[in-house]
Amino acid sequence: MARNTRTGNRVADASGFTLIELLVVMMIIVILAATGLALYQNSIKKANEAALRQDLFLMREALDQYYADKNKYPPSLEALVDEKYIRGVPKDPFTRSAETWQIEMSEPEPGNPTAEPGVFNVKSGSTDTSIDGSAYSEW
Repeated sequence: MARNTRTGNRVADASGFTLIELLVVMMIIVILAATGLALYQNSIKKANEAALRQDLFLMREALDQYYADKNKYPPSLEALVDEKYIRGVPKDPFTRSAETWQIEMSEPEPGNPTAEPGVFNVKSGSTDTSIDGSAYSEW
């Protein structure tokens, strides 16, 4: 330690951080971590929404192809798999199950009496809402 030449008292070394400086740094780290976590969760939701849109598009496309080939809609989603229109019924990205898809059955066609009611449309079984506020079950 150094001596003060005027009074002869020892002067403490001023090394280290004060409590206020440590608290400020910790608060900055907490704010950055919270922002990063929010952005991460938002990006996961956007990725799941993109996967849901793709799955719905592919299943609806397979339903249309089935109808174009057979002049009727399939009796179930599993019929699309059995007839090789899709490899498998995909899992809903939000419910994480292939069993929760909500299917809409077609109405009997007056112009086509041989067509039986079948799966006309498919929607997500999730009760959650998207980033834009619309329900996934309405896509």
